[in-house]
Formats: sequence, C-alpha cells, structure tokens
Amino acid sequence: MVKKPAERHRDANMTTRVLVRDIMNSPVVSASAETTIRDLAIKMKDERVGSIVIINDNGNPDGIVTDWDIVSNAVIQDVKPSIIKAKNVMQKLYTIEGEEGVTEAARILRQNRIKRLGVVYKDRLVGIISASDVIAVTPDLVDVISEKAAIIRGEIGRSANDISGYCDECGEWSDLLQYQDGTFTCEECRTESTS
Repeated sequence: MVKKPAERHRDANMTTRVLVRDIMNSPVVSASAETTIRDLAIKMKDERVGSIVIINDNGNPDGIVTDWDIVSNAVIQDVKPSIIKAKNVMQKLYTIEGEEGVTEAARILRQNRIKRLGVVYKDRLVGIISASDVIAVTPDLVDVISEKAAIIRGEIGRSANDISGYCDECGEWSDLLQYQDGTFTCEECRTESTS
C-alpha cells in the first residue's frame, strides 16, 4: 500500500474543494489472496462492484483485483477461473487520505494510470474512490467554480452572500456562503471565527 499524507493545499485560484471522503464508496469489499478468480467474479457481480481489495492474514490490504485484471491477466490465459488465485493477478493498491480533494485523487489516478484508489483514514482503509466517482462530481464542481469566479469578477449581478457551494473552511455544503479574503465560508464558520 502506497500512502501519501494529506496536504492542506488549494489548486491555484480555486476556492472550492470536494473531499475524497465525500464521494468514496464504502464499505470496502475484500477477499483473501487465495480466493479464486471465479469466486472474485461472483463476488463482484453480487456486490455490484468493479474491484475487490485483497486482504492479508493481518487484515491489511495487500493489493486490488479489478474486473480489468480478471480479463487481462486471467481470462486471456485460457485457464479455468477456478484455478487462478487472486494473488496471481492482483495489482498494487494506491491510496489517498480521505481529507484530500478530488483534484488530488484525479492527479494520482492519472499519474499512475489506474482507475481506483483506496481511501485511508487514521491508517485504516475505509473506502474506494474510482475515476468514475471523480468524473461524476466534475460537472457540478465546474459549475460552482464558474459561478463563483463570475461573481468575483462582477459579471453577474448576484450578491456573493447568495452563493451556494462547499465551504472552504469546513468543506460542508451551504446555500449561504459569503466571499471574504479569498475564501467562501458558511454561516457556522463565520460565527466561529468571530467568537
């Protein structure tokens, strides 16, 4: 498992962050390294997932088997799926902290040419985030960022007090965001900062 510490960063000129933990899939579907490819395929179908995390005897993740791994590393061998074990086709499981933004998840997915990341919280694997999860939130995120940018530039006559989106302080959704000192904050965070 490759771990990367959470960083408190913001993309250049971007004041909205959707966190990995907000869009991850949980609980994690897992199996042992000795599980056959046939049983993994059945489990994927039953659980309606495209990957299974391979867990060692200590309960820690050793790798991941995806539907693509089954096709490209098992089926192509023309061997009965009940003979090949998960340990023979599993790949390295890359991970990301749950407090990271989805843009960082997208970067890791792209850099490593993978489609899934394990999500870690307090050194425990708590979920999986896929490229399709990131893509699913991208249109909404782009709309929110575009609207915020237009308000800042004065292109739309709507008051900054009326904006909806994710708070830059707590990361929660609010319909009452206010823009001040380069960030959008919700009513609760503004109240806490004045207390």
